Amino acid sequence: MIELAAMFAVAGAASNAAGTAFQRKAASASRRGGLRLLGELVRRPAWVLGMAGVIGAAVCQSLALVNGPLALVQPLFILELPFALLIAGPLMHRRLPRWGWWGVGGVVAGLAVLLAAAAPHGATDQAGMERWIPALSLCLGAMAAMVLLAGRGRPATRRAALLAAASATGNALTAALLKSATGTFADQGFAAFLRSWQTYGFALAGAAAVLLLENALQAGPLAASQPALTIGDAVVSLALGIFLFDERVRTGWWLLPSVCGAVLIVAGVVVLSQAVQRIRER
Repeated sequence: MIELAAMFAVAGAASNAAGTAFQRKAASASRRGGLRLLGELVRRPAWVLGMAGVIGAAVCQSLALVNGPLALVQPLFILELPFALLIAGPLMHRRLPRWGWWGVGGVVAGLAVLLAAAAPHGATDQAGMERWIPALSLCLGAMAAMVLLAGRGRPATRRAALLAAASATGNALTAALLKSATGTFADQGFAAFLRSWQTYGFALAGAAAVLLLENALQAGPLAASQPALTIGDAVVSLALGIFLFDERVRTGWWLLPSVCGAVLIVAGVVVLSQAVQRIRER
């Protein structure tokens, strides 16, 4: 089932990257705003394809979380960043600087090393309220604190990083709630899924994460927000998977290659974040 979860997670990352790329292509061709923009976009095939990609990503993520540990699934969504560059470049007629591909290689290689060394395994779908209450308290408290620290008047780079870290925490919490809700659906059916508080929890947490992400992208440079967003999601997801769902990772000497993989990912994301700002027209 681990292999199946990994396959769905990679497919979800690719689907979300494609969906985002097609949506941006559709939106970039319009100068309208608000509801008029939405009314125009729904008639464009590129936007419809983009929405299909986003929906497909959500389905793939749900299937991945049902079949495997959160500590495996969420880190694999880091691949959305290189997938997005591979898809959006030809689609938007843009070219990534050659040195930017070193970032792509660093992310992919680092993720492979990290997951091979950590080997996340063992998971349940549910957790008792004695675990959910402290997990929710810590995540929501950390998000609120980061938003307060990122108040207006702070340096742009600091604001972007803090808001992105808050969004990453929200993404990880959303994934944990989604895992629990989809587990309920798989075990007990649709009626139980609708009665589960986690179903409404992941909708609210997801909306908050999206709102924080938009503010992070507006607050400062991508080079500040993207590393915090990418790494924060993986780290918080790992912690939630271990605490809530009894997931396990290898320790001992395996920590050394795990750290090396994490360093490669961070370096790759930093390089990509800087390269994206230097994309040229073909």
